[in-house]
Amino acid sequence: MKSLFTQAFLLSLVVIASSAISAEGPDLAKALAGTDWSKMETVTITMTEYAFSPFLVVMKEGVPTRLVLKNAGKEAHYFVADQFFHGIATRKIQGSDGEIKAPYFTAVEVYPGKTLEWFLVPAQKGVYEIHCTVKGHAGHGMKGKIEVR
Repeated sequence: MKSLFTQAFLLSLVVIASSAISAEGPDLAKALAGTDWSKMETVTITMTEYAFSPFLVVMKEGVPTRLVLKNAGKEAHYFVADQFFHGIATRKIQGSDGEIKAPYFTAVEVYPGKTLEWFLVPAQKGVYEIHCTVKGHAGHGMKGKIEVR
């Protein structure tokens, strides 16, 4: 009996948690399903020591976007934007060595001299902070912003 109660309790927590998650953010699967990739816009961010250029990137809500992350520096750099990552639908990230398909990312590392292309749909308006998590980089100014209009 105790085991049945525990299972019922855990199941109710899962249902409550999944309801909270879907109520908080956009329906990312729906954003991808209805996307016309022929209308894709391209945005490029160049990473160097210690900057994202441009500092402010503008994207449009619901518009498919190819985000080109180019590392023109001599060190590896991370592209991290926690809140932005929660408000986008990702189709894939690709580079010359292959592609990665995942519904959610926490960080993207780009090696020196390399470029990655991220195919996504911004699904939530807002202004989001970006930064590099390599030790000392953000402290030296490697920060920026993404605005989804």
